[in-house]
Amino acid sequence: MPKITAMKVQLKNKGRVNIFLDGEFAFGLTRLVAGWLKVGQELDEKKIAELHAEDESEMAYIRALNFLSYRPRSIAEIERNLRKYKVPETIIPAIIERLKEKNFVNDHDFAKMWVENRNTFRPRGKRALRLELRQKGILDEDIQSILDDLVDEEALAYQAGIKKAKKLANLEWQDFRRKLGAFLARRGFSYSIISPLLRPLWDEVQPEEDTELL
Repeated sequence: MPKITAMKVQLKNKGRVNIFLDGEFAFGLTRLVAGWLKVGQELDEKKIAELHAEDESEMAYIRALNFLSYRPRSIAEIERNLRKYKVPETIIPAIIERLKEKNFVNDHDFAKMWVENRNTFRPRGKRALRLELRQKGILDEDIQSILDDLVDEEALAYQAGIKKAKKLANLEWQDFRRKLGAFLARRGFSYSIISPLLRPLWDEVQPEEDTELL
């Protein structure tokens, strides 16, 4: 039965350990998986296969953590990223469960954060937000409750509209109305929200003597 004769941390990747069996390099493992081994330990084929499986799972978990390090992610985003790197489907559910146990992923919290961020930096309507969250894999019931709690479409449409209106202030009324309406529609606001806002926004960005409709 092969025996571990040496364990050496890799020079280019300190997170991995090279395992030598009977004096020859055999395979590399993450430090966490290798931490259960010791020089002199004998490994049969079954144990070696288990080590490879544990290493594959640990590498996938590390990849998921790295993906999360840039910004919060939804579960579906993490799953897509793991598949992109050819992580076996059989181990993805275990990776997701491990992340959940550590409170690293929570779709409801992610969706809430996403909407709050949009409200602050790039206001948009419920229609656009719903589409974005569905693309992130968020369940419809979570989407609806969060939109109901966090989205005041009239206020957000005004917030988005006033910035754009200032850039369109030199246009004639008809062009102003058309371009601002199209802009707000692209942001996911409905006609019933957009229509009542156009005239007040026009009035707000025009000199007082120019506010009459042409």
